[in-house]
Amino acid sequence: MGVLEKALDASWLRNEVIVHNIANADTPGYKKYRVEFEEELKSALEASTLKGKRTRPKHLDIGVSSIDQVRPQVVRTDGTQMREDGNNVDMDEEMTSLAKNVIMYNALVQKISGEFRKLKMVINEGRR
Repeated sequence: MGVLEKALDASWLRNEVIVHNIANADTPGYKKYRVEFEEELKSALEASTLKGKRTRPKHLDIGVSSIDQVRPQVVRTDGTQMREDGNNVDMDEEMTSLAKNVIMYNALVQKISGEFRKLKMVINEGRR
């Protein structure tokens, strides 16, 4: 559930960044932003190992729970500019990204809802 929560947060942030880019499509000199998250999450998932429990303050940490440290990053894109005024926002690209992000967000919401339904079923069946 923690990974799904982080993915939802990243998707929400990405939506805000895309909308901000669209709102500034006519602003001279504006450089678009993007959210980087998936590659960092993938690296953290591949590197995650078992984490040992510290029973005393002088014990060393065993393993790393790097997924907890994964955060979406907003990055300014200084790439090719589309216009002479220095703005590099491509409306077609932004609208495509927005549609893709909305689909991803809805899929994540459905997945989390399914996880909660499973928990609810387990709790209700456990009472019998």
